[in-house]
Order: sequence, then structure tokens, then C-alpha cells
Amino acid sequence: MMLPVDAVLPELRAALETRTEAVLVAPPGAGKTTRVPPALIEAPWAAGKVLLLSPRRIAARAAAARMAAERDEQVGDTIGYRVRLDARSGPKTRIEVITEGVFTRMILGDPELRGVSAVVFDEFHERSLEGDLGLALARDAQSGLRPDLRLLVMSATLDVARVASLLADAPIVECTGRMFPVELRYRPRAAHAALEKHVAASVRQALNEPGSALVFLPGAREIERTAELLRAELRDPDVDVRPLYGAMSAADQDAAIAPSPEGRRKVVLATSIAETSLTIEGVRIVVDSGLTRRARFEPAIGLSRLETVRASQAAVEQRRGRAGRLAPGVCWRLWSEGETRALPPFDRPEMLDADLSALALDLAAWGVRDPAVLTWLDPPPRAAWEQAVAGLTRIGAIDAEGRLTDHGRALSRLALPPRLAHMVVAAKAGGETRLAAHLSVLLTEQGLGGRSVDVRERLQGMLRDRSERARAARALADRVAGQAGGGGESIDAERAGAVLAYAYPERVAKARGGAFLLANGRAASLDPAEPLAREHYLVVAETAGAADRARILAAAPIALADIEREFAGAIEQGARVAVDPASGAVRARRTRRLGAIVLSEGPLENVEAADIEQALLDTVRDNGLSVLEWDDAATQLRARVALLRSLDGEIWPDWSDEALTAALPQWLAPALGGAKRLADVGVAQALAASLPHALRRRLDEAAPARFDTPAGSALTIDYAADGGPALDVRLQELFGLTTHPSVADGRAPLTLRLLSPAHRPVQTTKDLPGFWRGSYAAVRADMRGRYPKHPWPEDPVAAAPTRRAKPRGS
Repeated sequence: MMLPVDAVLPELRAALETRTEAVLVAPPGAGKTTRVPPALIEAPWAAGKVLLLSPRRIAARAAAARMAAERDEQVGDTIGYRVRLDARSGPKTRIEVITEGVFTRMILGDPELRGVSAVVFDEFHERSLEGDLGLALARDAQSGLRPDLRLLVMSATLDVARVASLLADAPIVECTGRMFPVELRYRPRAAHAALEKHVAASVRQALNEPGSALVFLPGAREIERTAELLRAELRDPDVDVRPLYGAMSAADQDAAIAPSPEGRRKVVLATSIAETSLTIEGVRIVVDSGLTRRARFEPAIGLSRLETVRASQAAVEQRRGRAGRLAPGVCWRLWSEGETRALPPFDRPEMLDADLSALALDLAAWGVRDPAVLTWLDPPPRAAWEQAVAGLTRIGAIDAEGRLTDHGRALSRLALPPRLAHMVVAAKAGGETRLAAHLSVLLTEQGLGGRSVDVRERLQGMLRDRSERARAARALADRVAGQAGGGGESIDAERAGAVLAYAYPERVAKARGGAFLLANGRAASLDPAEPLAREHYLVVAETAGAADRARILAAAPIALADIEREFAGAIEQGARVAVDPASGAVRARRTRRLGAIVLSEGPLENVEAADIEQALLDTVRDNGLSVLEWDDAATQLRARVALLRSLDGEIWPDWSDEALTAALPQWLAPALGGAKRLADVGVAQALAASLPHALRRRLDEAAPARFDTPAGSALTIDYAADGGPALDVRLQELFGLTTHPSVADGRAPLTLRLLSPAHRPVQTTKDLPGFWRGSYAAVRADMRGRYPKHPWPEDPVAAAPTRRAKPRGS
């Protein structure tokens, strides 16, 4: 059967006759994966193997099977494959389909790639970290060791100009391909609707159309829950429900992509692995959730989190195309049409979001200390790179100059992420290499041993499992243990937490109020129903969700004694003097800490006065001035100074919250002598003491705390009142006063809140003479009836001020 890519094979072969690099752009279904490698081995320059790099194991196995079937051969003859846990190749193999990780190990072990004529990077648009690294290493090997090595980059959607430029302006071969029309239909999900229920309902509706259905979901958990709903609710006995994700066994994956028997059709529930690199026969319906799952690395805490995010425009277009490979189809998008324009144009390269520790270790093994010496489509981000280098230095994998150490060479031989490789090597001293090796394989193989949060249960499940995948995983773990110089030891699953701590020291966690605080200072939660939620200490291997609501996906308990022993050099001992938030009193405790978590603490005697004062200062600085006792004297003093500063400028200090907080050592610290709690601190005295003597004298003159009435009362002025300084005063005490009272040398008139003899408000004024001339008459008429025993003269200016009622008989 002719495929669209067959038409451009002559052009591609011609390009690789004259150049050692080329770029092929062909849409999904064009046949590039299965037709290009066989065409290349016929070229005169292809004396050795052609390596076809695939981002995923399932795609690698499927591509090898398809190419072998087209030659009427068995896999392992001319066409073979090598992936983690599985390999089928032989002495006659000319085309070997391998995953990108296998290629990294291959080129690090043999930079010349002896016996290899060409390396083909398939589905390069997925921009995996291993794919970017593989291309950078292959390009470096080509320029220095193998100028005859052919490099071909193939993709369905790609920034062609950038890739061609990276490959020294390589020729670009384009295949237009073919696709039947695909009708788009939109079925948005309500904001609070469960994803799986909405997907299942959409699939049932979509199955009114002919053909099998391919359904895109973000991860294995959503796939299994949707499969359960469909198996319970589908009424058509001729429809098979088939999950498809990376953690499944090879047999189950093959069943999902195999053609349906005559008269039957299927619903394949898949992750993004089915976007481009797999052909699933019979699909004419696509149901797209629009979601995908990505790992996002946080360099600040050295932790990768799984996040569910919106798929890109390029990805959803690839998914739509799966419905039109064989015949006209339909694509149901579970969002509104307008939302499509808001999707990011392309998926972000994994390089920009990933933990770069493995990349840094591989480059050190390659002899590269600065990634800038290699050519990258997107270079490693500097912050993540520096964090990776720091982490490798901390575990002794590279030295201060960035060179690989003996320990680093041992890690690079294990084909594991550096943390897990370090765990395996470190566990040898305790005779637990085999346990560590099994844990490392368990954590790098999704779904192996089950999905329990408790790593011990997963490990026991892996050891009991008799499936082909589990047997291969155990064999790989034993090989890893042997490479690390161990092996043969018994496996004690109860020691899983203590061994995991070698890999994740900053993720040792302590239970705290229904959650767990990690040594790196972050928090993560567990379902309260999980047995692990009752443990005091855990080692967390995997989390999901955003930083402020992270969930623990994999962990194991660790005993305090193991923490004490394994981290003896990292545990900090010291005194902690702090203010108790509830009582405001200083508490002194002796603490032992591993990072952010407190392992033990007890009361501390004979605390230095300086430590108490510093604790009080720190509490005010961290929580604000409101934690202090602001009595009326302190509030009024502060307002008096603020008034004069507003009038006279910077000869008066700035006592705003910001300024006082910044100057705590200058004004508050001298007043803390002998204080044991925040309530002991006299704020007014502290503020007054910070004023120079001349300003204190000037303050009393210009903004006196009290006003002496003509009747002889000394009344407190309210400088904190809205609208400026105010005075509550009985009206009779101001008789005879012809000028309005003021402060600040007459520049700030007092707001007079005039009171009745019973101290009830009568009038408010900033113009006392005007009040005497005007509204006083109305006030007098009202007050004479209410308070007949008090004087209410017709002429208040001529009357004598008084604090008393009229004499008897007057």
C-alpha cells in the first residue's frame, strides 16, 4: 500500500547523499516512521545500522512490529528494537528502534557510534529532554568523531527553520500527506462537573457515529475511572473498552492498538502517547478532554510535581487528525470553540520545565561542564542548570570544577536518575543495594507494583507479581544492583523509607496538623484515610499539584532513629528563643532540626537577655506593630508628632508603620530591657525616649497633651481624631473665651466638641467666636429647659467660665 511519504523518499535519499543532515516534515499517518528507515538502509553510505529514536517504548515496539510485518519477517531479524525492560535484536538487525534514553546510554558508552550509519529522531516535535540531549550529543559526535554520520530529524509539527538552522541549514523535505475531513463538535464541561463522568457521557453520545473511538485523557487514574464508568454504562456488547498508557504491560498495550475483530469496535482511552506516534486501526471518532499531564520542576526546592494542564493547539490538532486517517471522522472537543484560541500554540519543551540533574550528569560524563559549548534548540535554563550542578556536587558526583568524580562515574553507569543512582550506591554500605535497586526501578516504572501511596506496598506487589513486565523489572533491578557492586541480599520492604532518604534527604517529612512538613520547608497532604497519614515521619518520593496544595503520591515511613543516624551531620542543634503567639510571652526552647522540621525540643534555661530582646524585636518585625500594646498615651504621642511633621517637615521623625518597623533597633530595642513578654513593652515611653531633648520640649510647647480651659480644667486633646486634633469640653467652661483654641502656634485649630452639663454632644465647631455670635442662641434656648440649674447667659463672652451649677436660690 502506497503511503504519502513514499512520494518524497527519492528526494530524502538524494538530500542525504550530499549532506549528512536533513529535516523531514510529514503529518501523522504519512508513514514516515515505518517507511523512511527501510529506505535509508538501501543507500550506498548505509553500511551500518540505522537507529530510529522513539520518544516512547510502546511506539518503538509498534514501529518495529509494523516494519517487520511489511518485510514479512519476525521482529529481531532485519528490524529490531531496544527499550527499557525489553529488547529484540539480532546479528542481522539493520534497523534498530530505540527509545531516546537508550540512545543516551549508547552514545555515552561509545561516542563514535561504531557500526551506526544514521540516527533518525522521530516525533521530534514532542521536544523531550532526552531527545534534545540526544540530538546535541549526536551533533557533537558528528562534528568531532563521525563526520560521515547521518542525522535525520522527523516531525509532524515543528519549527522547521529553527531545526534546519541548528543542523547547519540542513535541507528540508516536506510531505503533504493526506487526511480525510474531520468534523469538529464542541461539548463543554461544566465548571464543577467530574471529568470522568463528562468524558464517559460524551463517548456514549459519540458512539452513535460509525467506527472505533480514541479518547484522550490526562493520566492513568482518569483513564481507569472512565473505563469503569463505560464498562458499567455502555449498552452495546460489540464495543470493547481498552485503556492505553505507558505503565501497562506490553500485552495490554498491544491489545489496545491491535485491529478489532470483524463486527466489533473499541473505545481506546489513551494519554498523549497516542497523539502522533501510534496507528490505531479503525478509529473514526476522537473524544478529546483537552488536558495533558506534565512534570514541572521547581529549582528552588529541588522537587518535580505532576500537573494537569491544557494541551497546546498543536497537540489538539494532532488529536483531531487521528479521526481522519482512514475515512471521514468526527472529533468531539470537551471545551468551547472560543477556548481553543486561548490554548498555547505548542507544548513547552521539556527542557524548560524539567529537573536537569540527569542532563548535567550525562554532560559531565561526556566531558562538558558548560552546556553552552553544545548546540541546542532551547538551551538548559540557567537557574535549573545551576541547581542541578549544585545537587550533583552535594552528592559527590562532580567536583568543584564540574568534573565527573569516581562516584559520579559509578552513578552514570547505572542508567538511573542521579538521585536514585546515588541511593543504590550509598545503600551498599548497609548491605541494602538490592533493596535500593528494586526501589529505583519501581519509582521509574509507572504502575509497577500497584498504585498505593505506600512505597512498601508497591515494592511487595512488584516482588509478588508474576507478569512478564514485573519479571523484567526484577531482572533489571538485579542487574543494577550487580553494577553497583552489590546483589544477593534479602529485601526488607520495611526499610524502604530509610533507603529512600539517600535519594530524597530534603523530602524527609514530619506530620504537622493533618499534613506533612518537608525538610525543604514545603508542605504536602495525604488523604486522612491513608494509613501513612498516621505516621510521624515519611520520606516523600513523588507529589502532584501546585506548591500550595501538593498531594503526596508516593512515600514510605522512616523511623526517627534512622533519621538521627543517617543525617547526623546535617542535623542542626541550637537554641530557639521566640514569642508564643497566644500569650505574647518569650519561650526558650532547645531544638534539633533537619532543615525545616524540628526533630526534638525542650525548655532552655538561663536565656541571655540579648536573645530575649532579639526574639521580641523579630516578632514585631515579622508580625507588625499591632502586636505591641498601643495604649492611648502611645497613640496620642504618635499623632502629636505626626501633626507637627505635617506642618514643620522632616525636623520631626517619621513614625509611620513602615518607618517605625524599619527603625526598630533604634527606638524599640533600648526599651526592651527586662521585658519578658510583648505586654511588658511601654510603647509610649520608647517613642518618647527616641526623641531628642530639644524636640521633646518643643513637642510639649507646640502640641501639648492637654488644654487648660478658662474654668481651670486640664482636658486631654485627641490628636488621633479624624479631621485633626479635637477637644471634648463642656460649653460652660469656655464662657468668656473670645479666641478659638489652637495648637502648633495657632496653625492647627482644635475641633471643639461642645458638651452639655451631662457630657452629651451639643455642637461641633472650629470657630468659637462665630458660635457665640450665631448658633449659641438656639443652643441656649434648648439647654435652659433641659438644664435649668446651670447658667445660660445671653452674652457668653461677658460671662465667667464655670464647671458648676448655679448657686442655690440664684
